[in-house]
Amino acid sequence: MLTLCLLLGYAATVTSQTLVERLGYPKNAILLIVNNDDAGMCHAANTGTIKGLQEGLISSSTIMFTCPWATEIVDFAKTHPDKDFGVHLTLTSEWKHYKWGPVAPIDRVRSLVDSNGYFWKGVQEVYQHGNAEQAYEEGKAQIEKALSYGLPITHIDSHMGTFQLDPAYFEQYARLAKTFNLPLRMASQSTLEKYGQGGMREKCIQLGLVFPDYLIYEELQNYGEVEDFWVNIIDNLKPGVTELYLHASELTPELEAITGTARKRADELKAFTESSKIREALARKNIQLISYRPLLELQRASNP
Repeated sequence: MLTLCLLLGYAATVTSQTLVERLGYPKNAILLIVNNDDAGMCHAANTGTIKGLQEGLISSSTIMFTCPWATEIVDFAKTHPDKDFGVHLTLTSEWKHYKWGPVAPIDRVRSLVDSNGYFWKGVQEVYQHGNAEQAYEEGKAQIEKALSYGLPITHIDSHMGTFQLDPAYFEQYARLAKTFNLPLRMASQSTLEKYGQGGMREKCIQLGLVFPDYLIYEELQNYGEVEDFWVNIIDNLKPGVTELYLHASELTPELEAITGTARKRADELKAFTESSKIREALARKNIQLISYRPLLELQRASNP
C-alpha cells in the first residue's frame, strides 16, 4: 500500500511539473535542441554534422544506419562520446540514383521494399504497400545495429516522418521507444491534431516516454532566406523544450549529385556555424542549448 501511495505521489508530481522543471530549470526557461538529421547519408552530411557539432550550434544528430556512409560518422561518435547521437529511423529511399534498403533480413520486411530491394521512394508508398509490424522489425534492427557499435544512443526520430504521420506506424514508433527506453521526436500538439493523432502525446506520457514540448515541422515548408527564417523561428520560441531539425551538410559535388536541396543544406550549415544573427537571437531570449541526453537521463531515472 505504501509503495502504491509513493507511486501515485510521484505521478502527481510529474504531471504537475513542466518538462523544463523536471530537467532542473525554471518554469519560464526556453530550452532548444538543434538536431542534425541524415548523418551517415553521405560523406558531405557527415562532415557537415561534425562541423556543426564542433564549431557551431548543432547539439545532437541522428544517424541513418541504412546508408553506406554510416560507419564514418559512427567512428566519429565513438571517439567523441561528449557528442550526442540518436537513430534516424529510415523507411524510405527518396533519391533517384542513390538508394538504400533495410537492415533487417529482407524476407522479414518484404512489404517495405520495391522490386529492386530498396525502400519505397515516398511516405505514401510506404503506407500503401508496407506493413506496420514489419516497420517495427526494421526499426528494431536499425537500433540494434547502432547499439552493436557500442554507441550510447540518446534518442530516436523518423526520416521523412514516416514513423510519425500514420497512427499504425506511430504506434510502432512509440513501441520502439518503450522497448529501448529512449526519448523520441514528437510533433507539437497542433501538428498531431492536424494528422488526427491529438491523443498521442498523452499516450506516450502514459508509457513513461520523454519528448520535447514543441517541434519545428510545418514551418519548414515555407523557407525563405535560411538565416532570416531561423532567426524568426528563434525569436518566437516559447518557454519549454523545442526541437528544431536541420539537414546541414557541406556543399560538394557528391551532395549536388544526390539531392536538389544541396544548396539549402549547405546554407543551413553556414547559418548554424557562422551566423552572428542566430547567436544574437539565442542570447537575446536567453535560450539554453541542450541535447537529447538530459531527456534520456530523465526518462531512464523515471523508468529504470
